[in-house]
Amino acid sequence: MTANLPPLHRMGLFFNWLLRCVGLTALCLLTANCWAEGHLQEQAQVQVKQAYVDMRSGPAGAYPVVYVAAKDEWLSVLKQRTSWFKVQTAKGQLGWISQDDLHLTLSASGEPVLLSDGSFDNFASRQFEVGTMLGSFDGIPSVTVMADWISTENISLGINLTQAVGSFSDHQLAMVNIRHSAFPEWRLAPYVVFGAGKIRTKPNGSLVQSGDEARSANVLSAGLGLRYYLARHFLIKLEFNSLLVKTNRDKNEELAQWTLGFAVFF
Repeated sequence: MTANLPPLHRMGLFFNWLLRCVGLTALCLLTANCWAEGHLQEQAQVQVKQAYVDMRSGPAGAYPVVYVAAKDEWLSVLKQRTSWFKVQTAKGQLGWISQDDLHLTLSASGEPVLLSDGSFDNFASRQFEVGTMLGSFDGIPSVTVMADWISTENISLGINLTQAVGSFSDHQLAMVNIRHSAFPEWRLAPYVVFGAGKIRTKPNGSLVQSGDEARSANVLSAGLGLRYYLARHFLIKLEFNSLLVKTNRDKNEELAQWTLGFAVFF
């Protein structure tokens, strides 16, 4: 039905799709943050083993000290924000302590406490990634949503869904991908990607009237990507894919796809 809509209406559908993708990514980010805070709430209490620990009113050194926890005092870790942790004393006093101070405390078993601060350590142990990416599909503006399962530190399996709205036709692309990173421990790391899927092309109204109908075809792809860990649960991903579309004609069609966007992990 989109093929017969006026250009403004078709662009409206495209931006509606874009807003839904951004909303989905934001929802996943909120879920990841809630999971991280819930995980900290399950941590055992920690005991101060240095002379004292300053507890501040907010998660930064610029906030004033609201309480000084003495040696051997017990603290409950409630949640995190960047490299700061919200804690509570046995008497109910709340405050924030730095990661460095927290790592100088002991657990109930007498072991040094090494809680994750939500930085690159969390990224290395992630299980899923979801994101929204904007780009160019054979010269046509496109939006892509992606979801990956991290099966090993080097390999991830995922699904990409792409919508591209052009002047002459619209494209919908669904791909199953496998990505391999040789350097998973790098903050900025390249990777290779291979995929297979389906593409559906819908001509606009004038082309349909001339006899050019919507068609579907199988697609194979190979590409290169670059991902950069920003902070907390955020990634930036840049990816180029060369697509081979299997057609009924003597010669298969070759397309190029560029994407750039954000992803969150949990």
